[in-house]
Amino acid sequence: MAAGHRSSPESQRALESLCQTYWYPLYAYVRRRVPDVHEAQDLTQAFFASLLERNTLKAADQQRGRFRSFLLTAFQHFLADEWDKARAQKRGGGRRSIPLDLEAGETRFGRVPADDQSPERLYERQWALAFLDHVLTRLADEFAAKGKAKHFRAMKPFLVGEAEGDSHEMIAQALELSAAAAKVAIHRARRRYREILRAEIAETVARPDEVDDEIRHLKAALG
Repeated sequence: MAAGHRSSPESQRALESLCQTYWYPLYAYVRRRVPDVHEAQDLTQAFFASLLERNTLKAADQQRGRFRSFLLTAFQHFLADEWDKARAQKRGGGRRSIPLDLEAGETRFGRVPADDQSPERLYERQWALAFLDHVLTRLADEFAAKGKAKHFRAMKPFLVGEAEGDSHEMIAQALELSAAAAKVAIHRARRRYREILRAEIAETVARPDEVDDEIRHLKAALG
């Protein structure tokens, strides 16, 4: 909503945050549809340029549904309406651009299994991954602000499901804590992670009662 109101001093900052967080799921979507790397990159960049030119986000009404769906629908309309023009346009094309690391995006796409997953399902999965990464980044920033970046790095496996066996003991040793203190710290980190997750989801759905449904959708998208 902030990104759609250009008169707001936070508009540009909000738009940049949205673009940097969610551009890759859209790139993965169009890349699954378009075999040519450069064409897919041009279309992605052109779409985000159009967000600036047309102020498309002004139409994002929280009461009309999930932002995840709004963004994909806007991209699909863009492809349908401007495919030929975007394809013929040289990279950059005189349009105002948003800095997107498209080469890194292609490298990342190259690691996606070449299965029969539809562009829409691939978008949903990459959206879920981008969303959870955004939540982790917020939590990491909170720990860093308290001078506890080392604590976050140690406990991160417990937040993303990678911890195994006697990891509690390893964390206790790494952070010079007792085993009991390490367990309490992990519990608090998990709780804060869930709080941030729910708060972020609440900003992308129409009603509070849709938060749990969106969480289930993210889990399903991740398989």
